[in-house]
Amino acid sequence: MAIRKTITGSDLFKETKSFLKWSVIGILTGCIIGLAGAFFHFCSDSAEGLRIKHPWLLFLLPAAGAFIALFYKVLRYSHDQGTNLVLLAVRDNEKMGIRHAVCIFVSTVLTHLCGGSSGREGASLQIGAALGSFSGRIMKFDDDDKRIMTMCSMSAMFAAVFGTPVTAAIFSMEVISVGIFYYSAIVPCVTAALTASYIASLLGGSPLAMAVELPDISPLLYLKTAAVGALCALLSVIFCMVLGISKRLFGRIKIGALRAAVGGAVVVLLTLLVGNRDYNGTGGAMIMSSFSQIPFAGAFLLKLLFTAVTLSSGFKGGEIFPVFFIGSTFGSVISPIFGIDCSLGAALGMTALFCGVTNCPVASILLSIELFGGKGITVYILVCAVSYMLSGYHGLYSEQKIMYSKIRPRFVNKKIGEE
Repeated sequence: MAIRKTITGSDLFKETKSFLKWSVIGILTGCIIGLAGAFFHFCSDSAEGLRIKHPWLLFLLPAAGAFIALFYKVLRYSHDQGTNLVLLAVRDNEKMGIRHAVCIFVSTVLTHLCGGSSGREGASLQIGAALGSFSGRIMKFDDDDKRIMTMCSMSAMFAAVFGTPVTAAIFSMEVISVGIFYYSAIVPCVTAALTASYIASLLGGSPLAMAVELPDISPLLYLKTAAVGALCALLSVIFCMVLGISKRLFGRIKIGALRAAVGGAVVVLLTLLVGNRDYNGTGGAMIMSSFSQIPFAGAFLLKLLFTAVTLSSGFKGGEIFPVFFIGSTFGSVISPIFGIDCSLGAALGMTALFCGVTNCPVASILLSIELFGGKGITVYILVCAVSYMLSGYHGLYSEQKIMYSKIRPRFVNKKIGEE
């Protein structure tokens, strides 16, 4: 016999009180973090602009790496876990604070200034989570509210830096434990993301927007889309494995400053061998151009190599923008094979690879809509579905947990990389 629970006036009062509480906190967080995100975006962009204007800054990369390692040591963050600590801050209430935010902010800007291959979204998640975790302690929240506050700030910072508030809100709730959404955080995450994105736009921030040429929907197009998804799933596994191997290789150098200096020197050497600066920094220009013209066939592999060396040796920033670069150029390169426009190939590749490495299909679908428009949603959802299932239990974040099997409705509760 089904048991029906009566909703009392007390329940309604508690829910309304919680709604108002988190709505206000979300808006205030969005305002504050929006300003911080806009400033971070400005600093990162300015650093890239200075590097382009003064190419000699590249040769300071080894020294910049050594400085970053020493900077973390001075601030007692030598064993920083990067974005993995963000996941632990939500799932296990690990502490993050102002020092962490300062470390990742300064080191990311310095990495971009001197030409390291990294993104800014991973850094934005760390800064947001650090500020949220700190705020939760200052306001003496209980453990559950601290987790919500951390996710709320993550969403706000991601939205302010990247300009995709819907993706930012959902990603923060989806990435922690794959298969479980932290729905209790939906009001603060959404309000914070929307507010932060709006604040950042008032200060000159503008999201990426690409035009995609979409053919008529047909079964043949779906087959082509599924094939692209399968290839991107394979590429996501390769990308994660290369990062893992690279970290183990650089981990043999026990002195952090020396490890980063060696990594910086390798990036400088690779840049000179390639003969251009397309693979340094975030690579935003190459991402945009891959939607209008097919790039060099090996562009995605070179970016993968540059990124693996940069992040594995101790430079900071994040993997997401390099993932966008690798996915969009790969999709553009293979587009002639499937007889589709390079813009559609780039869009599919970018979306599918992001899905494969983050294990966040819902956020990936929303990202495609925010970046490319909703007209092609049927192909974007298909490419994400294929990439998610075929990428297996690999991912960027070793502390991410896969709660439910990708092939059966079964609880598995395993960390990324576990068999």
